[in-house]
Order: sequence, then C-alpha cells, then structure tokens
Amino acid sequence: MYHLKVEANQLWKVGINLVRPLMPGGTIGIVGGGQLGKMMTISAKNMGFHVGVLDPAGDCPTAQVADWHIIADCDDVLALEALAKRSDIITYETSKIGVESLNAVIDSANVPQGTDLLAITQDRLLEKSFLETNNIVIPPYETIISPTDIQEAIDSIGFPCVLKTTRDMDQQYILHTMSDLAPSMSLLREGTCVLEALIPYEKELSVLVAGNGQEYTTFPVVENIHRDAILFETIAGADVADDVAEEVKRIGLQIGETLALQGILAIEMGLTESGSIYVTKLTPRPHSTGNYSIDVCSMSQFDAHIRGICGWPLGEVQLFSKAVTVNILGEALNTSVRLIPEKSDWNFYYYGKKRTVNNRKMGHITIPTATPETVLNEIDATNL
Repeated sequence: MYHLKVEANQLWKVGINLVRPLMPGGTIGIVGGGQLGKMMTISAKNMGFHVGVLDPAGDCPTAQVADWHIIADCDDVLALEALAKRSDIITYETSKIGVESLNAVIDSANVPQGTDLLAITQDRLLEKSFLETNNIVIPPYETIISPTDIQEAIDSIGFPCVLKTTRDMDQQYILHTMSDLAPSMSLLREGTCVLEALIPYEKELSVLVAGNGQEYTTFPVVENIHRDAILFETIAGADVADDVAEEVKRIGLQIGETLALQGILAIEMGLTESGSIYVTKLTPRPHSTGNYSIDVCSMSQFDAHIRGICGWPLGEVQLFSKAVTVNILGEALNTSVRLIPEKSDWNFYYYGKKRTVNNRKMGHITIPTATPETVLNEIDATNL
C-alpha cells in the first residue's frame, strides 16, 4: 500500500499543529452511536482507551460497548460540551453532525479532525470546489439556482445527467430526456442544486486514506456493488490494472496530505471503460466499504482511525487475503442467521440494532477468498 510521511520540518506546508499523542488510559468521545461507532469503540478499547458516546437512542449499537453514554441529540450544544468535559479527544462516526454545533464547542474540545473537512463533505458545491482546486478530476457539473439555469446546463453537459441538491445526499433525479425535467423541479424548492453528467462507469471503486497529521497511508483499492443505490457488496482488492490501482492510491494520498488528515477518509471514484478515473464522493469517517479490513488487513480501518486521531504512527497497511463483504440488510436478516450453521468460513457481524428495517444495514459478512467471483456467485445463491 502507499505510505507517505511528512517530516517535522515540512509540517508548516499543511498547517499541522504538533500535539502529544493520546496514550492508553485516555478517553475518546464519539458523536453518533451507530455500527461504525461500535466497531470504532471496540478498536479503541483494545488499545486501552475509555470511550463515551453521544447519541439520542438509549439502545444504540455504540452504547452497547462504550463505557458511558450521553443520551441527547448529536447537535445538542450542551450535550457536546458535556462530552468534551469527559473526553480527551472527540471524534464522530456520523458525517451528518451539524458543523455549527461542533464549532460552538471546538474551543473547549479537542477535535483532531477539525470541522473544515466535515463542512466540505456536507455541501456538494464545496466538495467539488475543493477537488477542482486541487486538480482532482470530477464529473462535469453546473450549478443550478433557478429553473432557467437548467436548459443552458443541459446544453453544456448533455443527457443523461443527474440533478442533486447540495445538502441532502439522497435527493436526486436522473434525467434522460427533457420530459424528465418536470418532476425534478421539486428539488429546487430545497435550494441550490447541482446538475452533473451521468458517466457510464465500468466499475465503482473506493479507497480509504488514514492520516495522523504527519504521515498518511492507503488501504487496498476495492470495488463496490450497489443495489437500489445501497451498498451491497465490496470486493477487496479490486480487479483493476496496476496503473489504475496506483493512480487511485496516489489521488487518495494527495487528498489526505492536502487536508492534513487525522483519522479515516473514504474516497469513492468511478472507473470508465477507457480507464478514466473520476472522484465522486468524500466521507470523513470510517465507511462500510472498509469493513473487510477487520478480517484481512494488518490494521482495520477502525484501528487506523483511532491511531490517526490519537497521533499514533500508522505504517503501511498489508492485505493478507482477497475478500468479499456483503451487507446484511433488514429484509435479509433472518436469511443470514439461517446461514450461520452452513458457512464455517464466513465471518458474521451483527450490529445489535433493536429495530429491523428493510434496506437498513443490520450487519455484514466478510468472506476471505482467493476467488472473489466464486464467492459472489455463492452469495447470489443464498438469496441474501
């Protein structure tokens, strides 16, 4: 894997503040109590840290393994202040936390990740501007403020294209012809939108970048398979040419160093048949596409995140075996449980969510394998 170290006398270039690493016995406060926080907590406790969580749900997955729990909304400033008082550092497992709320307590809290990256990734226009400024290739797009902007934008971008809000990542309309415009206009009531070219990707790829503010390292490049816009399977490592994998990791390291990254950043990309690579999304926290790392890497994404925010060294990440990870969605929960006695070489993880909901991630399964295609067929045969 790629690994980059920035020497101490170069740190001024990326604006890093050198601080003493947090040692075992310290306390990490996590904003958000989902499954990513649960797995983050397990890593942190294995390293000797105490962990507290802020989340409104009394039975959230992270609270099941954390040392203490503040039950309040993640944007509650008073609750964030209480979390800060009990924690040596604060991180987050949800990227939907309000930047304004976190900024309200940042002077009294140690938040190694800061809030700039969070703000960038919560606004599509800010994210695109950041990537363009750093010469990262992204799909062509136009800003849409009013309905009169759309025709000119379509003339520039062409069909097919997709209209998205700048804030809500789930709100979007795919436009194939002019007849698709009318129903999409409802998005403009939400505010400024983005019209983006819909590029036919051969594969959807992603890479995790870990940083501690001084050194940066990448995880293997993986391929992601979505069903109905929900991540279903991840193949580690991706079956791509060496030069493609090297370029994906180079892009990841460039972004990580530019941000003086501390913790994990997930970078999603699209690969075209001609070999072009477009960055499509940044997520400033551990990501479901990296869950395979628990089983087949020298360091999991959750270990790397904790090491990064605590200022520990990172080193290179080694992939011990290829693997396929499949998410257990709510409608397949019972099916997955019935598979446990049959699949001795499958690693089952359940998140402890109390309510089963269709299309909601309830757990995941990772299958180490030398032949991912065989495992994909095996998964298809299970009706997961």
